[in-house]
Amino acid sequence: MNAVRIKKLSFGYPGQTERTLDKVDFSLDYGEIALLSGDSGCGKSTLLSVICGIIPHVVFGDISGKAYVDGEDIGGMTTAEICRKVGVVLQNADAQIIQNTVEDEIAFGCENFGMSREKISANVSRACAMMSLSPYWDTRTLSGGQKQRLMTACTLATDQKIIVLDEPLANLDGEGAELLLGALKRLAAAGYAVLIAEHRVDKVAPYVDAVWHVGNGRVTRVPDKAAYIKERAEKIADTCALTPTSERLFTLENVGFSVGERDILSGVDLDVFKGERLLILGENGCGKTTLTRLIAGLLKPTHGHIKQFIDKKFDKRRRGKKWFSRVGVVYQDPNYQLFMPTVEKEIAFGAKDKAFAAETARLFGLEKLLKRHPQSLSEGQKRLVTIAAVCASAPDVLILDEPTVGQDHKNLKRLAGIVNALHEKTGNTVITVTHDVRCADALCDRAAIVSGGRIAEVGGKEVAEKFFNKFE
Repeated sequence: MNAVRIKKLSFGYPGQTERTLDKVDFSLDYGEIALLSGDSGCGKSTLLSVICGIIPHVVFGDISGKAYVDGEDIGGMTTAEICRKVGVVLQNADAQIIQNTVEDEIAFGCENFGMSREKISANVSRACAMMSLSPYWDTRTLSGGQKQRLMTACTLATDQKIIVLDEPLANLDGEGAELLLGALKRLAAAGYAVLIAEHRVDKVAPYVDAVWHVGNGRVTRVPDKAAYIKERAEKIADTCALTPTSERLFTLENVGFSVGERDILSGVDLDVFKGERLLILGENGCGKTTLTRLIAGLLKPTHGHIKQFIDKKFDKRRRGKKWFSRVGVVYQDPNYQLFMPTVEKEIAFGAKDKAFAAETARLFGLEKLLKRHPQSLSEGQKRLVTIAAVCASAPDVLILDEPTVGQDHKNLKRLAGIVNALHEKTGNTVITVTHDVRCADALCDRAAIVSGGRIAEVGGKEVAEKFFNKFE
């Protein structure tokens, strides 16, 4: 029996002349895991939004055709009725978390479904075990990957037999990805239906039964899964010829950072050199993002010292506008950085001049989006806009925290090429945090492994290769 059936469905967003989905046919069976793949902004999230009722009840537009869930036409159903059947994990985990502890967050959905106290307790324990979470963790201190696992746990705890996940591997390390996909495979074997929209197709491939390609408004089943996956999982070659200097830009000495009684980082010693591309790797929650925020001056260490050699005048100043024109930071969540009414104004806001802003937009392939509101874009497009906006300011130091999330292979290759081209042109220092093996080599001169709140290993590309190989 079909868990989901879409017939001749079309949808267009307000103000857009072209339909995002055009007479789409699609099916998902119980006992099956299916992958939705395609370029960033192609309509994957739109299709998922139709299936879970976000479209047309929350997001409006011109819609026609039929959508069936568990054999029922959802055209006359409310979002609440659809959610009784379909569990959803959206791209932006931060936007979904409302409780202070993991236990309360997972229990919240169960309570809304009217489960008994005993069943809620059992489901919370089961979901935490499946996603390797502690029920007592504070949600405000979780890493991006831990938040992703938490939202998946919330969905698993509510017992819907149809599970829809939008970029669930976005911020997950190799171990977290295997944990999630293994759990989904077991659920499918027990009769669940699972639909995943994901760009990290190399990770998903061994677990899925069917692959559907989304593009040009259509959704088509891929006949040769292996060839399709291979094309989109190819590792990107390093095109950069610039040699880093031996001149120190930052020196971290016995640096630590704590929140309450929790030590996130402790005893970190690290040099960052001018003109290098430093890759920071490690498992979810190990302190990678905290480390980059300390280097950027967004956080102050609770012990130890960070010396900067960009300009001595900054030693006596608070980290303000002039500092952040020299040290550009791209956050994990692009929604924290987008605040202008159009993409064009977003990129121009901190740019060194209008001409360079226009050139940067062209480099990133954003010309067609310039008049769009940034918050109307897909998550992958939002991320490109934030990277372009920071690059347009031509900073001496470019810090990229999970820059590849939501990027298809074509955009990923373009992104790595642009970052390297700007690096060669300006001689800037690039610090990148990523879980994406596809682009790791292309953005790396030197790699630092963070483990247990410390720097466990530092070395060349071979260190990054060894780190990723343990998950292959």
